[in-house]
Amino acid sequence: MTQKHISLSELQASLREGVETLFPGTVCISAELASVQAKAGGHCYLELAESDGGTLVAKARAVIWRSRYPALAAYVRTATGEDLKPGMAVLLKVRVQYSELYGLTLVVEDLEPDGGPGPAELEKQRTIARLTAEGVLRRQKDLHPAALPYALAVISARDAAGYGDFCRHLAENEAGFAFRADLFEAAMQGETAPASIVDALERIETADVPYDAVLLLRGGGSALDLACFDDYALCFALATCPLPVYTAIGHDRDFHVADMVAYDFVKTPTALADLFIDALGQENERIGAFAGRLALAFTNKILRMEARLDLLASRIREADPRRVLSRGYSLVTNEKGVVLKQAAGLNAGQHIRVLFSDGTAKATIQELS
Repeated sequence: MTQKHISLSELQASLREGVETLFPGTVCISAELASVQAKAGGHCYLELAESDGGTLVAKARAVIWRSRYPALAAYVRTATGEDLKPGMAVLLKVRVQYSELYGLTLVVEDLEPDGGPGPAELEKQRTIARLTAEGVLRRQKDLHPAALPYALAVISARDAAGYGDFCRHLAENEAGFAFRADLFEAAMQGETAPASIVDALERIETADVPYDAVLLLRGGGSALDLACFDDYALCFALATCPLPVYTAIGHDRDFHVADMVAYDFVKTPTALADLFIDALGQENERIGAFAGRLALAFTNKILRMEARLDLLASRIREADPRRVLSRGYSLVTNEKGVVLKQAAGLNAGQHIRVLFSDGTAKATIQELS
């Protein structure tokens, strides 16, 4: 490349000079708060957004330094009864700054609530109201998940860090449980994400594999990146999916309509892996406990049968004629070995046998009386 060039720092310096020339003082803007993060050091970092009909058209970073944040936060709380929060529409007086390292930042000098929720928050509320009216907001909660979930359909981007964390955590579980986790790739942010995820759901529902659950994974991101998970068409598809849907979208501060309509949700992909590992662990323990109870019942039955056999053997021994003879009795039979129980029917001169405990004696009847 032989054409004249400038360094990156020179380009950034020119942009900074241009911005400072174009906006030498403060400027008033209207926006919606996409995220609000108050730090321990006292500063508050904002993400500002503007939407048009549910479509994001602009976003920017902003900061309220600790010298201004407590007063502005107290004013908003007094004026609205609420703290600064995502979805709030605001008017801001800002200084426009451009850094060669950090890019464009808006430094907030003043802030005024602008009459309630912004367009994105209103669109989210409309989505919730519509799903509620259609009776599908909690439809997933009526499904019955598999006791032993093995076949999992995962919707994620292949190269997403959260997807990699999920797969490793699932495969390396200490119990050694095996899972089938099939990836259905989809865009996980931006305008194309809702349609892409709905397409993945359709592929799952028509697949030859009888999946036990659908897992929607995205390991965090900015509030604007995650706004697609409040889309009506996507949330309707999730709510009406015939398989239990589990979501792991964003971090602790994020909660989306997709989470609301899902059968269950957690905050990270690794936590979702733990949920299925624990499900198999609990079922394994239940089966183990059942096997223990079955073995105990079988052992008790054997012991009862042995006791009955011992009692029967004792009765048989007590009824043994030899035991009777050992107590001083004798047993009389004819020559054929038939036991003679009475004198009637015997004749003088008839040969008989007398059995004692220690032997047998042969005798002849001399006289009957």
